[in-house]
Amino acid sequence: MRQPIRLFHTISLLGCLLLLMACHSSREGEQSAFGPYVEVLDDSKLQQSLRQLIDSDTSRWMAISTLKEYYGDVDRATEHPLWYTRMGVSEDADQLLAHLRQALPANGMDTTAFFVPQIAADLQMVHELSFDSLGVDINDVLPRLDYHLSKAFMLYSTHQRYGFVRPDKLLNNTFMRDDSTGHAQLFDYEVEAPNYKVSLEALQSDERMFYLQSSEPSNPLYATLQRELASTTDAKARRRLLVNMERCRWQIKQPTEIPRVEVNLPAQQLWAIGRDSVLNMRIVCGATATKTPMVHSEIRYMQINPDWLIPMSIIKKDITRHEHDSAYFARNHYYIVDRKSGDTLNPVRVSADQMRSGQLRIGQSGGAHNSLGRIIFRFPNKFDIYLHDTNNRGVFSRERRTLSHGCMRVQKPFQLAQFLLPEATEWDLDRLRISIDMPPESQRGHDWIEEHADDPKPHRLLSYMKVSPAVPVYVLYYTVYPNPETGALETYPDIYKYDELISKNLQHWH
Repeated sequence: MRQPIRLFHTISLLGCLLLLMACHSSREGEQSAFGPYVEVLDDSKLQQSLRQLIDSDTSRWMAISTLKEYYGDVDRATEHPLWYTRMGVSEDADQLLAHLRQALPANGMDTTAFFVPQIAADLQMVHELSFDSLGVDINDVLPRLDYHLSKAFMLYSTHQRYGFVRPDKLLNNTFMRDDSTGHAQLFDYEVEAPNYKVSLEALQSDERMFYLQSSEPSNPLYATLQRELASTTDAKARRRLLVNMERCRWQIKQPTEIPRVEVNLPAQQLWAIGRDSVLNMRIVCGATATKTPMVHSEIRYMQINPDWLIPMSIIKKDITRHEHDSAYFARNHYYIVDRKSGDTLNPVRVSADQMRSGQLRIGQSGGAHNSLGRIIFRFPNKFDIYLHDTNNRGVFSRERRTLSHGCMRVQKPFQLAQFLLPEATEWDLDRLRISIDMPPESQRGHDWIEEHADDPKPHRLLSYMKVSPAVPVYVLYYTVYPNPETGALETYPDIYKYDELISKNLQHWH
C-alpha cells in the first residue's frame, strides 16, 4: 500500500507546483487598465493635485467637511485612494455613476450638485485613455475623479438617509413668537441626526454600494410621491412634491401603530385610525401668529366639563383690555383667584397690572359656555397643547380654520372619546353622555335619568376618564398626503408657509 500513497503524494505535489506556476504566469501577464500611462503616475504630482483640490474646495456641507478630514492626510489618500489603484479604476465608480444617473432625476435632483458631469467626463477619459489627445495629465485626473466620487457618495447617501434639511434646526429658529420674545418652537419630534462618520466608514468599505442603495428612504409615502413626481411637469406641483419627499427623509417617529390618532395641520383634519375603521373630522388649529407645533405623544386621559385656566399670553393680549369690567367677566363666565390665598376676587377691583403680575389665576368655569367645550383630550407635551371640544360649533363650516392659540378643536368630541375607549361599556358611555348633556342610549341610562329627574342639574357623573392603553397621537405637516380613510393622495394648502421655507433650503439640490 505504501507505493500508491507515495505516488498520490507525488502527483498532488506536481499539481500544486503547476497551479502556482500558472498563477505566477497570470500575474506577470496582468496589465494595468491605465496601459502605458501607469508609468507616468507620480506620487508627488498626485499629492499636489489632491492638495489643490482640497484647498480650493469651499463647500460648507457637513458631509464634505467630514470627507475633507480624511483627504486632509494627502499622503494616505494618494497612497490608498478610495476609487482606483495602479491597476485601474474600481468597478464601483461606474456603478456609482449609473446609480446617480438613474436616481437623481427620479428624486428631482440636479446632477451637477452631485458632480455627475465631471465624474462622467473623467471616467470616460480614463476608460478611453484619452489623456494626451485632450492635453491633460493623468496625475490631475485620478485625484479629481477620486475626490468627486467620494463627495457624490457622501452627499447622496447621507442626505437620502437623513434629509437635506434638519427640521428641528430650521423650524425652531425661523418664526418669532407672538410676543416677539424669541423664536417659536414648532417642531418637537426626536430627530436622528446625520452620522457622517458612519457614511465615511461605509465609503471605505467593500459594502459601500450596498450602503448607498440602502440609503433610500424607507417611508412608503416616499415611493408614492416619487411616482407622482415622474408623472407631472408642472413646476408648482413638482416643488410641492419635492418638499414632501424631503419630509419623508427625516428620521423621526412614523405613524404606524393601530390604533392611533393623526392630525395633519395643512388638511385641518383629524383621523382616528382603528383596525377596521377610520374616524374623520375637521379641526381648528393655530393661527399664523400662534401656530400649532408638530409633536408626537400619546393621549392618556380626558377631562370632562373642564375649567379653562387662561394662559398668560391670552390674558395679556385679550383679557387685560377689559380690566374692571365685571359685565365682561360675568358674560364669559370668567373668574379671578388669588394664587396665594385662594380667594375669588371681584373683577372691578383688579387692574391690568395685577392680571399681568402672575399672582392671579384667571379661569373660565366648565360647561356648555366654556371655550374648551365639554371634553379635553390630554397628551404630554412641552407646549401644553391638547385636543378639545368647543362652544363655537359654527367654526367647523369655515374652509380655513387657523384660528386658535395653538390647541386643536375637534368637530366630533364624543365620537373621538368612543374611539379612545374601545372597552367602555354602554353605561360608561352613557355616564359620559349624561355628563355633557347628551341623552343616554342604554336602558340603564334612561332609568338613571328617570330616577334623578328631581336632582339639581346639570348632572355631572364624570370629570375624568383614563385612556388605557394610551393611544399614540401624531401632529403632522404634509401638504401632499394619503387620506387615511380612502388611501387617495390629496393636496392641502401650505397654511404656515413651511413648504416655502423648506423649498428655499432645497434649491441647491434641485
